[in-house]
Amino acid sequence: MTTLSAFNRFTDSLSEQEQLMPVLFIGHGSPMNGIMDNEFSQKWSQMGKEIPTPKAVLVVSAHWLSKGTRITGMDFPKTIHDFGGFPQELFDVQYKAPGSPELARETASIIKSTAVELDHDWGLDHGAWTIIRHMYPEANIPVLQLSIDYTKGPQYHYELSKELAGLRRKGVLIVGSGNMVHNLRMVDWNKINEPEYGFDWAVQINTKFKDLIRNGSHDKLIKYEQLGKEALLAIPTPEHYWPLLYTLGLKGSNDAVSFFNDRVVGGSLTMTSVKIG
Repeated sequence: MTTLSAFNRFTDSLSEQEQLMPVLFIGHGSPMNGIMDNEFSQKWSQMGKEIPTPKAVLVVSAHWLSKGTRITGMDFPKTIHDFGGFPQELFDVQYKAPGSPELARETASIIKSTAVELDHDWGLDHGAWTIIRHMYPEANIPVLQLSIDYTKGPQYHYELSKELAGLRRKGVLIVGSGNMVHNLRMVDWNKINEPEYGFDWAVQINTKFKDLIRNGSHDKLIKYEQLGKEALLAIPTPEHYWPLLYTLGLKGSNDAVSFFNDRVVGGSLTMTSVKIG
């Protein structure tokens, strides 16, 4: 059981600092990226070295949808293998980063728009651990997940993310994990390894998304259904897109925006990722 003194020690360590932590949206793609040494995982590893070392990591993953909002509240979240049909090597991975019940309580307390439930059943799904294990391979930084309320719309998620802004000042790295363009039904598996192979509509809408992000046109990104048929093809279901909105909602007026892993995979998926700050 976490004692009050332990809670106070952790919240003291999360005192505000002068430098804001950046915010990331990461296109996570295939679970195999979690064990592969490729251009995507190499960039994740590089990013972990380039940005300030966080005191904790909070991930909003496309793969934890819930009714209501939850946050992992256990001392050691389990590694969830939420996929099938992959090599045993992938299922053998255990990313044993600690959690932080103290930070879970802190995060739940700063979200005022809805009640946040501390969850002790989830853990780290592949939208989280496949990325974070490359960024912080020693698993010595607390990692938590915040769920996405599937009953709510894009504007709700964008506004909720703003309530997390204070965590940036306390050294918490917030990561949205999904894919901007994510249409699995249209993937050309025969060309999955062909560099820069993308359907015209996927390339066009990915470029449009990047232009809107650069220009700070968040309203248009929230109302993505009004961006034409290309956007509807890119986002047949919204769960992989919602984490982008959590990232954008945390952008401050002075934050720079840059892109990395900006590549189309299999015609209808993009790994395009965003760094804010």
